[in-house]
Amino acid sequence: MAAAAAALAAAGAPPAIPQAAGAGGPTARRDFYWLRSFLAGGIAGCCAKTTVAPLDRVKVLLQAHNHHYKHLGVFSTLRAVPKKEGYLGLYKGNGAMMIRIFPYGAIQFMAFEHYKTLITTKLGISGHVHRLMAGSMAGVSFFTFGTLKSVGLSHAPTLLGRPSSDNPNVLVLKTHINLLCGGVAGAIAQTISYPFDVTRRRMQLGTVLPEFEKCLTMWETMKYVYGHHGIRKGLYRGLSLNYIRCIPSQAVAFTTYELMKQFFHLN
Repeated sequence: MAAAAAALAAAGAPPAIPQAAGAGGPTARRDFYWLRSFLAGGIAGCCAKTTVAPLDRVKVLLQAHNHHYKHLGVFSTLRAVPKKEGYLGLYKGNGAMMIRIFPYGAIQFMAFEHYKTLITTKLGISGHVHRLMAGSMAGVSFFTFGTLKSVGLSHAPTLLGRPSSDNPNVLVLKTHINLLCGGVAGAIAQTISYPFDVTRRRMQLGTVLPEFEKCLTMWETMKYVYGHHGIRKGLYRGLSLNYIRCIPSQAVAFTTYELMKQFFHLN
């Protein structure tokens, strides 16, 4: 066989390409890696948003002061919408949201994986530092989830982990541990970033605020909110509702992504 290949090469013919062992062989798994990674991230983002779609719908109804629900609170609105519009009313507009969130989630997860690889190969940095750098560029929760996953698998691999279905040499978290780590990561990320989110929203509302409440810079706005309203009623106002949305969303996002990585042979 080797002699025949050498003869073909000497004659100027291209060498035969070895076939992968089955449709899911090593060669096939390297093909379209970016596309498979894109799909994994997009599906994870869509599943996460669908999980909290009822809460997003309620938030919009209350923010818009809808005349049917403006006198109700969050949980009473959650009960009232199915009675008035049916259970699908809680998912109204979710299809349009999927069109927006699929590429967003795909790019976010792809970016994190790409940044991790780039930082490791080009800068020679690994461990918590490279996760922190990659997470900072892709999203504050990626670092937290990656660290929780790494620490968990390092200290209790048998209790928390199992071999990946697409690569037995790779250890992954069990599904329920994935959900827990994703939820904790989302909660920590929200807690750290929430004051900046409050500041951003207040700056966006600058045109409708009274003149004495207007601030020009982020730092001025943050100082104003803290000085007049404090921490709990100012910088962290509404955080509890955000936890209700964020924790299940992030838990589902990271868990789905880890499962999709195995399904699309990304490990």
